[in-house]
Amino acid sequence: MRWGLWTAVGVFLADQLTKLVVVYLLDLKTIGSIDVIPPYLNFRMAWNRGVNFGLLANDTDVMRWVLIAVAVVISAWVVLWVRRHPQNRISYISAGCLVGGAMGNVVDRLLYGAVADFLNMSCCGFDNPYAFNIADIAIFAGAFGLILFTKEKKTP
Repeated sequence: MRWGLWTAVGVFLADQLTKLVVVYLLDLKTIGSIDVIPPYLNFRMAWNRGVNFGLLANDTDVMRWVLIAVAVVISAWVVLWVRRHPQNRISYISAGCLVGGAMGNVVDRLLYGAVADFLNMSCCGFDNPYAFNIADIAIFAGAFGLILFTKEKKTP
């Protein structure tokens, strides 16, 4: 379980630190976009009030609190589940990625009312219109890891 905790803390800190640097220190919130290694890596400021790709986006405060509650409940469920059902190290790390990423986005919603997305990547003739952040990557990787590497251990 210790692997999951340290992973969650590391993901959370990496997410919040990158948002602080890019959004505020590089002033992406004002500039709007910075070409880093075009077209492969660009910073494009997007305040996401919904879930992935802006789905369920809504400017009402109710949706903000619903999304915060959903993220907290899912994170709590994942933590309880991996504590009750001992797993392998990669499952704990996957759970930590999911929880750390979810909490990073929860903090954004609490502080700003929306999630700060800024990473934009395109390649090979595909122009990606979406932006994401470190937390989004961690949530996806964590969920994928839990699906692939979690196994139910039988107790004697």
